[in-house]
Amino acid sequence: MIETELAIVGGGPAGLSAAITASRFGVSALLIDDNPVLGGQLIKQTHKFFGSRSLYCGTRGMDIAGILARELAASSAKVTLNASVVGLYSGNVLAIAQGLGGSPNRFFKVKADNIIFATGAAENTIVFPGNDLPGVYGAGAVQTLMNVYAVRPGCRVLMVGAGNIGLIVSYQLLQAGIGVACVIDVLPEIGGYHVHAAKLARLGVPILTSHTVVEALGREFVEGAVIAQVGKDFKVLPGTRQRLELDTICLAVGLSPLAELLRQAGCRIAYVPALGGNVPWHNEDMLTSVPGIFVAGDLSGIEEASTAMLEGRLAGAVAAERIHGVSPAAHQLQQETKIELSCIRQGPFGDKTCSGKAKLEVISESRKQEAEI
Repeated sequence: MIETELAIVGGGPAGLSAAITASRFGVSALLIDDNPVLGGQLIKQTHKFFGSRSLYCGTRGMDIAGILARELAASSAKVTLNASVVGLYSGNVLAIAQGLGGSPNRFFKVKADNIIFATGAAENTIVFPGNDLPGVYGAGAVQTLMNVYAVRPGCRVLMVGAGNIGLIVSYQLLQAGIGVACVIDVLPEIGGYHVHAAKLARLGVPILTSHTVVEALGREFVEGAVIAQVGKDFKVLPGTRQRLELDTICLAVGLSPLAELLRQAGCRIAYVPALGGNVPWHNEDMLTSVPGIFVAGDLSGIEEASTAMLEGRLAGAVAAERIHGVSPAAHQLQQETKIELSCIRQGPFGDKTCSGKAKLEVISESRKQEAEI
């Protein structure tokens, strides 16, 4: 059994930031990721980031992955790749299966004094006839095919979802020479940044709000799609159906936090739609209801990679103090990070997250009152 002061599960932006920060304060850290390379979602993101210079404004996501990986390599932290955490048991013992291509050839255990889970989220899907045909993808899968493996997912695409992911991936499809028939969203307004929508509009891509996909057409693979307008009750309006000729349907309809391991650990799980669904309860220091277990990134609530990095930094600094005692430098970094998180969540796109985090505080307060009674 391997023993370490801190285990970080997940090598995306949150996990990388957590490992780098904890190592900076002298913590013996082990980062575990199930992919062959570090970076998580960053490795497939070719667009440039917004925000501050400290959060790599103007840098492409795939380049940020390389920057963080190099910082981690220069630290004292250890890394285990191609390794999936398949169980979490009492005493903070992680069961790990390691091997390439989903075929584990090594099983081992890691016992950690503290664990930071940064496992991210899974793509949502929607139900419609033909949604299991080859040619129906999640947006993350399309990004992986194009930006990681240089594979064209199709020739003409219907994008379902006008949030940031749907808009950004649509633009990336166009950059790869792949046609985008249109972008549709069931909501009456575009959910993503209008700067991304404007790029598509300038290139002549229609963005149809209050629309949904009714059916995927084809026998062996996608050969077309039927879309239609919906009313305020989200039901299809008669006479609005239209057929599109295409070979790919891309679903960008949200993410759900991957909280299964936290359930196994006995962490309190709260259903908070504003954060993406079932999330581990956590306080402002990213600590869950189980002592020594932290969360960061999309696991704690669906947001951007920028906030994932900040939450990872915060969790790493708090874990360092928990392990090695009070540190003025670590405490100062925590306060600075909380201020930066608050600033980045200001504005209409941060309202949803702020309301979700506030709900977690309400849940905590109600639990305290129940305990007192």
